[in-house]
Amino acid sequence: MKLELAGITKAFGPLVANDRVDLTVEEGEVHCLLGENGAGKTTLMNILFGLFRADAGEIRVDGETVHFRDPGDAVRKGIGMVHQHFMLVPVFTVAENIVLGFEPVRRFGFLDRRRARADIRRLSKEFGLDVDPDARVENLPVGAQQRVEILKALVRDAQVLILDEPTAVLTPQETEALFKIIRSLAASGRSVLFITHKLKEVLAVADRITVMRLGRVAGRTTPAESGEAELASMMVGREVELVVNKKPAEPGPPVLEVSDLTVVDERGLKVVDHVSLDVRAGEIVAVAGVQGNGQTELAQAVTGLTDHDRVSGSVRLEGREITQASPRQRLRAGIANIPEDRQADGLVLPMTIADNLVLDVYDQAPYARLGARNLARVRAGGQEKLKEFDIRASSAELPVSTLSGGNQQKVVVARELSRPVKLLVASQPTRGLDVGSIEYVHRRIVAERDRGCAVLVVSSELDEVLALGDRVAVMYRGRIVGIVPPTTSREQIGLMMAGVDQGAKDGAGEAPPAGDGERAGDGDRP
Repeated sequence: MKLELAGITKAFGPLVANDRVDLTVEEGEVHCLLGENGAGKTTLMNILFGLFRADAGEIRVDGETVHFRDPGDAVRKGIGMVHQHFMLVPVFTVAENIVLGFEPVRRFGFLDRRRARADIRRLSKEFGLDVDPDARVENLPVGAQQRVEILKALVRDAQVLILDEPTAVLTPQETEALFKIIRSLAASGRSVLFITHKLKEVLAVADRITVMRLGRVAGRTTPAESGEAELASMMVGREVELVVNKKPAEPGPPVLEVSDLTVVDERGLKVVDHVSLDVRAGEIVAVAGVQGNGQTELAQAVTGLTDHDRVSGSVRLEGREITQASPRQRLRAGIANIPEDRQADGLVLPMTIADNLVLDVYDQAPYARLGARNLARVRAGGQEKLKEFDIRASSAELPVSTLSGGNQQKVVVARELSRPVKLLVASQPTRGLDVGSIEYVHRRIVAERDRGCAVLVVSSELDEVLALGDRVAVMYRGRIVGIVPPTTSREQIGLMMAGVDQGAKDGAGEAPPAGDGERAGDGDRP
């Protein structure tokens, strides 16, 4: 089936998300749609799948103009979509999820479970999807849940399959398995639209590439014609340094010491399970793991954002016990925090850029005196930081909500690094950023390390973990299953992330001598 999008335009108020976009997908090809958050990729695919209506332009299937009022129309025309956040019912079986809404029935309207299982087994075998029709979805690993989503589309006879950021929560091994599935789909004559911002994946799996920037098509190419540098330049509009340049670390004494830290969630389940590690002055410890294995909760416990009655164990900053300290007390002690959700936890969106830049010191000189704020100094300081941290805005008096995601992140970075910092905790520091903003944030993090700050980075991007980390701590089910050097192979770290290889333990990552305080977990949590 040949798919064509011609002149697709979509605006949300003054924001033009898609601006006269043309895209052609040939039968049996893997077509990668590359671009950063805000480039318009997902909006375009939501139009193709009937979730949004285009303001202008046409969708053509095999030369015939079609109009999709809803996803059902798209499905009936042979288009399937696997969303970045899976649309599955956890308590249902694989078979029940796959046929939901398109149930095969026998006499008197009863669900034909035998036929559903047979269809699933046939397609699983044909495309190497390997799922048990009777397994409950909530018991499946993330990679298997994604295969269920793909099967949902194939059972509905999808000839064009849209995969929206499909590797965001996968280990390297699961990513490679997905690529094999994609290739088998293309070999069968189906087409795959692969949406991503990851350059290496595009070059590994694409037949053709369309690059989007600011809602428009910025370029069209193939893996044979372009490398990572060329693709990055198309995405950003300038040359980008893709490698993190940093000299070897020169670690000093421990700044952060975490001992036997345990955190339970609202249900009383352990999400951080007896974790011990340290971070030394002048080094970056990067935490790797598939999202949802306790990394977020570890960072929140270190920065004081978890209720004290849910935390046990010890957190020390330069030898001082801070386990029960408030977030403000930790801030005053020298901890800086770049939270993983900048809009929910890092910024007050209706407030100005200048006010957001002083949220942590608004009551201190020179921004306040005797309980009164010095608004002129707040404004002047805001304008200074626009230049110092390359925040692209015409004025610091604009609401921070008007900035792009990358510039919002720069506001958070500017605020957190504009005071004396002993420990920087950076959670998903480049999530949703374009490659230019990623380059900038990485440079600032390395600069903090080089001036003697201890840095704890939490990231679900393995490339980022290996590029930034002087040591890499791998988390699985709430425990640190190994601490390894960044030269460790992606394959070994991927196995550790999946809980398969727990061979690298007890500071195996060439930790500095004496008192490292690191201890890997003993077995899986209940």
